[in-house]
Amino acid sequence: MDVSQDVDVTVVGAGPVGLVLAAELALSGATVQVLERLAEPSEAMKAGSINVPTAEALDRRGLLPAAESVQREMLERVGSFARMTHDQRPGGGGGAHESRFTGHFAGMVLDAGLVDWSDADLAAHVAVDGARMVPQRELEELLADHVARLGVPVRRGVEVAALEDTGDGVLVGSTAGTLRTGWLVGCDGGRSTVRRLAGIDFPGTDPELTGHLAVADIADPEKLANGWVWSTRGAYRYGPQPGRVVTVEFGAPADLHARLRSRGATPMAPVTLEELQAGLRRVSGTDVTLTALRGAATRWTDNARQAATYRSGRVFLAGDAAHVHSPFGGQGLNLGVGDAMNLGWKLGAVVAGWAPEGLLDTYDAERRPLGAWVLDWTRAQIGVLRGDAKSAALREVVADLLSTRDGATYAVKKISGVTQRIDLPGDHPLVGRHVPDLWLTDGSRLSDHGHGGGFLLLDRTPDGTLARLAAAWAGRVSSVIDDHATPTGVLVRPDGVVAWASDTTDTAAVTGLEAALHGWTGAPSPSPEHAPMG
Repeated sequence: MDVSQDVDVTVVGAGPVGLVLAAELALSGATVQVLERLAEPSEAMKAGSINVPTAEALDRRGLLPAAESVQREMLERVGSFARMTHDQRPGGGGGAHESRFTGHFAGMVLDAGLVDWSDADLAAHVAVDGARMVPQRELEELLADHVARLGVPVRRGVEVAALEDTGDGVLVGSTAGTLRTGWLVGCDGGRSTVRRLAGIDFPGTDPELTGHLAVADIADPEKLANGWVWSTRGAYRYGPQPGRVVTVEFGAPADLHARLRSRGATPMAPVTLEELQAGLRRVSGTDVTLTALRGAATRWTDNARQAATYRSGRVFLAGDAAHVHSPFGGQGLNLGVGDAMNLGWKLGAVVAGWAPEGLLDTYDAERRPLGAWVLDWTRAQIGVLRGDAKSAALREVVADLLSTRDGATYAVKKISGVTQRIDLPGDHPLVGRHVPDLWLTDGSRLSDHGHGGGFLLLDRTPDGTLARLAAAWAGRVSSVIDDHATPTGVLVRPDGVVAWASDTTDTAAVTGLEAALHGWTGAPSPSPEHAPMG
């Protein structure tokens, strides 16, 4: 096994988070490798969609057409399922597929017809609407192609067994031998070996339920209702793809584990057809028969934990290694991709030498609050999912709220991620937010100019004042000049977060941009180009 002995960064884990991080580091010029314990990509079903910030991250790197292609294929599958089941399901099934992506809260699917799509936050992020229904498996394939084009090696079948932070690097013991790396990032999931070896605590709340996710061949699908169904024993969902089944069984996971052990299985063992069928029968109250599993099924709980720190010296955590929770709404995948986008450019900047190591401390400071919010958002859904009378009553109240225009719009904005904000200095409303769809007079969008990574500066001043100022940071900041309009200037970090913005062209605006450039992109280049980059 050819594992590099001296690289700038080693990423452990070749899931979406690890692949995004590796790609961002490669774009920054760092040497990077990915180590993955599994010999082959996992076939287990996981998240079924991505949110707006994740789709926009793909867009900024030129991957939007590929993601849109995946969504078209998914809509074909969902459409065929809806047509196939419409006349078979109680009450006519779910009807035709809605054209706008909404998601659900605790299994209560949000009605796209109720949402105020003219809401300013939603209307500012519509360019990626055609790339939201991207399942995790297809996303991993897309990202694997991306990192391969960037020349990043992914070493499969390599398991990390030990690590030592030497102060100027990290020694990593693995099944392929010992390697030395400048920095190590654990993107190796909720049972992270890197987190354990680094001695980072993982506090949180214990699980109260167990769920399963699978695609199966079903002998008698007419016995199942399309959509979410609750009972005192649990809940299940059939669809929106043919054969896709989600089950939720209430009670401590220890109860389920006892049942597994009584059948000769363990909680860590692969999900069997018998286990899935038994659980589905319990929560549905039917004698439905499953005849085969298509791919690996997934077993999960509502275990909710967040790492005590996302950084320990030269070791970092991202994705599920830094936070775990129930998979409702697919928030974990999106939260992890956000981690990778945030850490990638910062670690790349430190490796390149133009940013001080202190920049890395902003990773934990910026991402931790979002992680804490996601944990609470998923905990709230568990609170209305339980099978007791109090939770059932609460579910009715929440359902009433979500059936209103304001309630549906609020939930969709939260689920989609368009309201995410990082606390950054500056009083412009765009600062700290993900950059909206900024269309330019040539028909392109600002994001179209960011495929190579780096900072983007939109200059709409009459004489290109902002671009001339940013030329001193050539190689780190690309300036895009457009016709005069508002916002007059926008500085976007490589992770899509607005670092500075202004609606004016006065001295204060220029001074503010200069401060932002010094603060985020380091000292000016020794030999700056005297022309803006386009």
